[in-house]
Amino acid sequence: MAKKIQPIERCDCDVIHEEIVNKVREKMPQEETLYDLAELFKVFGDSTRIKILWALDESEMCVCDIAFLLNMTQSAISHQLRVLKQAELVKSRREGKIVFYSLEDEHVKQIFDQGLIHISEESNTHFRNRSKQRLTKGKLS
Repeated sequence: MAKKIQPIERCDCDVIHEEIVNKVREKMPQEETLYDLAELFKVFGDSTRIKILWALDESEMCVCDIAFLLNMTQSAISHQLRVLKQAELVKSRREGKIVFYSLEDEHVKQIFDQGLIHISEESNTHFRNRSKQRLTKGKLS
């Protein structure tokens, strides 16, 4: 089924509101900061990583447990945990031969929770329905 692309609304004029533009420009973070933020959000763009974050929000877990929970190989989970750890979203601790993973800090939970709140708002019903359809098909893209 072809998607119908909705046109974006545009101004019917070419007026530049310099005062507003300058005010926003002064407050805009440095390019490097915005790049780092974009990279962080990319990490959240993978449904497997989201499932791992969800699980770690519930409890500290080892790779074996996460792999069993998500019906995936330990190798696949380890790869995703490496990405999450590099993004400083998860941390690990060793207890003998077992390595346990947990969320890095409260900020990760807050980012995750805000995302859930955003998609559950009534104004996002369409997005939520599409996401459910994709999850039913086994993918979230």
